[in-house]
Amino acid sequence: MHVFGPHWEGHFDKIAADWTNRVNDNDIVLIPGDISWAMQMQDAVPDLEAIGRLPGKKIIIRGNHDYWWGSISRLRSNLPVGMYAIQNDAVVLDDMVFCGSRGWMLPNDETDHENRKIYQRELLRMELSLQHARRLLPVGRLVVIIHYPPTDAIGSDSPMSILFEKYQVCDVVYGHLHGASNANAFVGSIHGVRYHPVSCDGLDFQLYQLPSKA
Repeated sequence: MHVFGPHWEGHFDKIAADWTNRVNDNDIVLIPGDISWAMQMQDAVPDLEAIGRLPGKKIIIRGNHDYWWGSISRLRSNLPVGMYAIQNDAVVLDDMVFCGSRGWMLPNDETDHENRKIYQRELLRMELSLQHARRLLPVGRLVVIIHYPPTDAIGSDSPMSILFEKYQVCDVVYGHLHGASNANAFVGSIHGVRYHPVSCDGLDFQLYQLPSKA
């Protein structure tokens, strides 16, 4: 990651130091994608194991650079104990249900056919995960983890945000943005759904603590 600037030097050590100081084994840590630069599963295993050695229970989703993420069954068989991967489903921990998908960039206009196609596919995957979540926990705190920002800098309605309202999501955690792009991250509430941007350089490589349920 140092190719993106000197502030990325030793980024994992910075994250791990803060993580170790603040997280205990009963805590839950959400990781919204871009987990490893590996291209193949076997090459991502050391990165997964490094995360697995840190305290807490971890929930991961796929980011746009996680090319190693293939078969979900193979991935889960390689996960350390206490680490969970979400793909078209959900996880219940501590009376909360977590679901999500990678998401995609909002299409610019009606002619943006390729991005629109991918975005629509991600909407379907997100709804599958939300449906699964509500079957597991019909009433209760629902947290979405998504890689791409689900709304714009001012919190405009989007197909994703409308979906979150439909399923009564409490909190949405997202990443993807880095550097100057962090200024375009929306933080706040839209129709009762709270949005939390957590890109690591936007937080100076410190963990973000999700607030308690309102």
